[in-house]
Amino acid sequence: MLGYMPTDSSLIPSLLDKLAERDVWLDYLAYKREHAHLSKREDSELLAFIESEAWLPVAKRLMAHNGSLGIPEKKLINKLGKTTKRVVYSFAVDEQHVLKLLAWLLYEYDDIQPENCYSFRRGFGAHKAIRHLTSLPQIDSYYCCKLDIQNYFNSIDVARLLPILAEVLSDDPRLYTFFASFLQTDYAIFEGKLIHEKRGVLAGTPTAPFLSNLYLGEMDRILSAKASAYARYSDDIIFFAIDAPQLESLRALAEDLLTTYGLKPNHDKEQVSLPGDAWEFLGIAYQQGTIDLSAATQRKLKGKIRRKARALRRWMLRKGASPQRAVAAMIRSMNRKFYERGSAHELTWSRWFFPLITTSQSLSALDRYLQQELRTIATGRHNKKNFQMSYTQLKQLGYRSLVHEYYRSRTIH
Repeated sequence: MLGYMPTDSSLIPSLLDKLAERDVWLDYLAYKREHAHLSKREDSELLAFIESEAWLPVAKRLMAHNGSLGIPEKKLINKLGKTTKRVVYSFAVDEQHVLKLLAWLLYEYDDIQPENCYSFRRGFGAHKAIRHLTSLPQIDSYYCCKLDIQNYFNSIDVARLLPILAEVLSDDPRLYTFFASFLQTDYAIFEGKLIHEKRGVLAGTPTAPFLSNLYLGEMDRILSAKASAYARYSDDIIFFAIDAPQLESLRALAEDLLTTYGLKPNHDKEQVSLPGDAWEFLGIAYQQGTIDLSAATQRKLKGKIRRKARALRRWMLRKGASPQRAVAAMIRSMNRKFYERGSAHELTWSRWFFPLITTSQSLSALDRYLQQELRTIATGRHNKKNFQMSYTQLKQLGYRSLVHEYYRSRTIH
């Protein structure tokens, strides 16, 4: 009879070991390049980081027993058009790079996620969620409810997450040990001072999406089994029902589940739609076969256009620049946002919305709004005098119509 052989987790292969392998870093770089995930600056920075082996000290530290990272910095980020701020965390540059590679390696666990969780997974994403929902044969006959979770990443209960994580990472005890330490160290640097606070899964850090997906996996399975249709993308939840009583039952169940997980729905963003009415999800609005930009998406873009126009108007007056120069600067800025940014995580409108929407109605309204603001840069007023700068002049300064570019993209593809 064989005697008992104690297991040594240090002998079990781990994803952490791959953090110290140069070939893995080169594979990671190749993947990022192939999928256009890097701007030129990001590409050169990552290549220099790999070539200098700056990743090795961090990797060795994480591979060691109870290896850990430094203390993250807490930052407050402005939300466009809102007085509230978003809390994000980041580590030192070299640690942040290593966490990005670890997040990339964690795609290995993608197959454990429920099919209706569309966030931060290869082959899934928001486009797939929208296409799936809008293609359902009976979608126009369903009642709909959309929920939003307040401060999702930073509100996750680590004590409740760890058992879920332990089960998922049962084949990689060293990785679990790292995450347990990482998540339970409730310190951060804020405005130069060390603070102690609950940080959840640390919004803004590369591994937060993976951890947040795991946290609500059980809820995804429960609601999808009871709803006529269901999808979740991070903190955005949408479900459908055949009648009003079923929808109310699902809404109550969703709130109960969120409460159980220590999360709060944002009632200001809750939306209920009757059969045939428009419903909104992930920036789009759907109604009886037509897909357009959501009202929230239009408001956000108009806010950005308005703020940029006012800033350039002030710059023009301060510098004594010509109206044509200021308007041309505004056009260049908008063109970059709409059409020209190169990295996939800075999705332009042409890459994000154009493949989804089936009408140019909202684009036409946005074109009119942008043209109005371009002319206002020159005059400072919203009146008929604005039309002293003609559409032809705007075109000569580089203006590109959203409607025109939308139909052009459909012709090309």
